[in-house]
Amino acid sequence: MTDYKTEFSRSLDTPEEFWTRQAANIAWYRPPMSILSKDANGSEEWFADGELNSSYLALDYHIEQGRGDQTALIYDSPATDTKASFTYIELRDEVARLAGVLRDLDVDIGDRVIVYMPMIPQAVFAMLACARIGAIHSVVFGGFAAKELATRIDDAEPKVILAASCGLEFGKVIGYKPLIDEALVIADYNVDHCVVFQRPQCTASMSNERDKDWQSLLEAATPVDPVPLPAAHPLYILYTSGTTGKPKGVVRDNGGHAVALTYSMQSIYNIGAGEIFWAASDVGWVVGHSYIVYGPLFAGCTTVLFEGKPVRTPDAGTFWRVMAEHKVNVFFTAPTAFRAIRKEDPEAELLGQYDLSSLRSLFVAGERTDPSTYDWLVDILGVPVIDHWWQTETGWPIAGDPLGIESFPPKAGSVCKPIPGYDVQILSESGERLGANEEGDVVIKLPLPPGCLPTVWGDHQRYLDSYMTQYPGYYNSGDEGYFDDDGYLFVMGRTDDVINVAGHRLSTGQMEEVVASHPAVAECAVVAIEDREKGHIPVGLVIVKDGVNVEVDALRADLVAMIRKDVGAFANFKQIVMVPRLPKTRSGKILRQVIRKIVDKKHYEIPATIDDPAILDEIAATFRDNGIGFIGEK
Repeated sequence: MTDYKTEFSRSLDTPEEFWTRQAANIAWYRPPMSILSKDANGSEEWFADGELNSSYLALDYHIEQGRGDQTALIYDSPATDTKASFTYIELRDEVARLAGVLRDLDVDIGDRVIVYMPMIPQAVFAMLACARIGAIHSVVFGGFAAKELATRIDDAEPKVILAASCGLEFGKVIGYKPLIDEALVIADYNVDHCVVFQRPQCTASMSNERDKDWQSLLEAATPVDPVPLPAAHPLYILYTSGTTGKPKGVVRDNGGHAVALTYSMQSIYNIGAGEIFWAASDVGWVVGHSYIVYGPLFAGCTTVLFEGKPVRTPDAGTFWRVMAEHKVNVFFTAPTAFRAIRKEDPEAELLGQYDLSSLRSLFVAGERTDPSTYDWLVDILGVPVIDHWWQTETGWPIAGDPLGIESFPPKAGSVCKPIPGYDVQILSESGERLGANEEGDVVIKLPLPPGCLPTVWGDHQRYLDSYMTQYPGYYNSGDEGYFDDDGYLFVMGRTDDVINVAGHRLSTGQMEEVVASHPAVAECAVVAIEDREKGHIPVGLVIVKDGVNVEVDALRADLVAMIRKDVGAFANFKQIVMVPRLPKTRSGKILRQVIRKIVDKKHYEIPATIDDPAILDEIAATFRDNGIGFIGEK
């Protein structure tokens, strides 16, 4: 096995040779001769003349290799007290028959299908069925507001919507069909069919000819085989937030995606066929696409599909229970999940009830992992905890500890090293390359490796404007960070979370790290608010751990002193409010931009991804009660 330095150098010095070797690890219908070329838009294109099928690679291939009776998918739903499992043969059969349903509805290669479903097996069937016939799926997070669903309908122009009748949130039943019906009224584009899987918790009303019953169609359908597709053919569209408010449709191809994810399962997660991989995310997010559905199945693993929450389904021991019961080898989730667990069970007493001897590594991503949470996880689990960094746009990790190549000593707060294939650099605002410990914009020198987005659906100029224009020759990640003297990458947060206090450019991520290290703090966010004298000043929102008795004024004094010591007095960190909760997306990201607009009394749109809109009024009231912000009222 090569060492990291050799592998990384090869990937940058001879990328075509490097990715030719990786492409040989998947089963092509026609292996590519052209490895790296340009597409019609002038963007880099990988494996242009190759042909493959992602559904075949995820299912049929493993059956041919003798793994048909191995469990492919475990469904564990504390939300409904339901468990089920599917072998590779059983999963293939479900997918092939649903692909037949789509064919019967005249869905063909290149047609779009929106998947609007919760975390149930049918969501996985739907994605793989689309891939099987060359339809392009666009998964929309189940329960998204009708307006946001309508926006995606108009952009993707799907022929069919595959939906469930409802989703569940902490026991609350959320009907999906009324949201779909409203979205179809709002949308300009007309969808031909809406196929609904009826869940027992809520039966949807089938009100017009467009509505079809999932089970009835399934019973009448004939299974279909996978079709060969060009490597560049889109596998899916996944919408991500845009600065304009209009979501961007990230496009993922079939070929580069299959090669990159197969490589990542071995090189980063160090897991192979027959082992158990669990990503506690949602199929509505990129993690769900890459590491619940496609990546583990490409690798021949058993993947876990979890319908629940880290707490209250039924308690803060749920994650430990799932890992122990299904003998999970590698686990992946967002840091916010562990902060919720730690808040309710700070001493991890519930962990003692479960045998986690099967677990050999834990990966966290989706937001910056504060060192306090990182250290807590290391202490209670005794396995490597790997903070790694990637984006919806890249589809697989940009930086992390590549356990399958060479493991590095961890550094709390760092996402370790760039993954082979990614030439990560730090640039100043003027485009100059910065040295060690100099903070700037995190960029990736072109070409991007396989698996990254080649365009934005229907709007290539937006792709260029969003990612390629600011630093020609580089992909701009929109994040800020630095490399230390050992080549470890520290991603400090979005560039729009960098604040300028009286001429000092400061990272709110750095301040959050300090605040989160206080033993009484369960979770926090630091945002910038407008200030007439200094331009901006930071304000901290703090959640105190359950069961901790602390004097508020004393805690504020401690935090101010800590920031002065670790960041500097120039940070002017004096404004701190205690809050019971923070506004977040359903995937756990704190809505810092919205908080900033609230405190500065600026107009904002309620994000479609918000977990609970009522919290925004609570935050506004807290700021008013504490006399913070609202410059317009002063």
